[in-house]
Amino acid sequence: MKIGFIIIALALILSMNGYVMVRGWQSLPVASVLRPVYLASTLILFIAFMVGMIFGSKMAPLMGKAISFAGFTYFILFIYLFCTFLFVDIVRVANYFIHFAPVGMSTFRLWAMLITLGISGIAMVIGNYKFNHPEIVTLNLSTSKPTQHKKLKIVAASDIHLGVSIDKKRLQSYVKLINDQHPDIVLLAGDVTDRSIFPLINQHMDEEFRTIKAPLGIYAINGNHEYYAETPEATAEFLKKAGVRVLRDEVSFIDSSFYVIGRDDLRNANRKSVKQLVAGLDETKPKILLNHQPYHLEEAEQNNIDLQISGHTHNGQFFPGNLIAKGMYEISHGYLKKGNTHFYVSSGLGIWGPQYRIGTQSELVVINLTY
Repeated sequence: MKIGFIIIALALILSMNGYVMVRGWQSLPVASVLRPVYLASTLILFIAFMVGMIFGSKMAPLMGKAISFAGFTYFILFIYLFCTFLFVDIVRVANYFIHFAPVGMSTFRLWAMLITLGISGIAMVIGNYKFNHPEIVTLNLSTSKPTQHKKLKIVAASDIHLGVSIDKKRLQSYVKLINDQHPDIVLLAGDVTDRSIFPLINQHMDEEFRTIKAPLGIYAINGNHEYYAETPEATAEFLKKAGVRVLRDEVSFIDSSFYVIGRDDLRNANRKSVKQLVAGLDETKPKILLNHQPYHLEEAEQNNIDLQISGHTHNGQFFPGNLIAKGMYEISHGYLKKGNTHFYVSSGLGIWGPQYRIGTQSELVVINLTY
């Protein structure tokens, strides 16, 4: 099943890239040097994309990062060019039957391509700036359940995707951002790693985790990308050595005051239900649930969860992905309250693949929870 999916996905992306290459070639003037330059550029960048995806984590850090950045940058341009050429072809087919534009429309595709490249370039400059300057989202929430902590300051992050692209230097900036908020507790809602833990080991990223200052500890859960890595157990062991406790369908009672419940990712077919996880817990104590993928929010509401923190969606990462994500989830990004349960779905601190936020934001979430 997994191999079949990979073959279908690979065939689809190869076909789409071939379409972009052919239509781009046809857009450019005949006998122009731009044609072979375009063809060579798209081919090289597509190869860089595939090499970065498959072998990036096994390369030397600088080489892997450079190849991945070039390849993933092309990935965005490729998506936008594909949509543009498809739109042009639909218009040209419609024009063949309805004749609403000059016959041939010879320059239409070229202008559409140039406009797309120009707008995409501007959007990517802005998007890279947004990625490099995460926003601090602050929420002031309350629960009626009493505890010895009158106020709890939670700093939450999801989808950091540490690896080749999000390297140790980037992690240093994230840790500084976390420490600058002076958290009581730090919660990581999945996809801490990208596709392999080897870059984390090779770059000694555990050193950075150990500099996080949170009196009540650092807790994390598995996301789907922890299951793309070698094993989720290996990732959990690495994080444990770095001072991060990974909760895999586990509950931790913090300072005899509140519960942090870590639900394993949806990719674990045998993971426990929310009902099973909360069975036997003291209902007078606040319950915070970390659940990477924000499906079936009613489960948290029905089981008296006070706060659920999720991620996974990246809010689509770049336009129009944010519109697609909005249609896929009850809440793809932001805050929602259902009954007595507060929900927050983060768009992620890091990012998968292309380091651009177009129509979305990278963020760190600060939650002031009062009782």
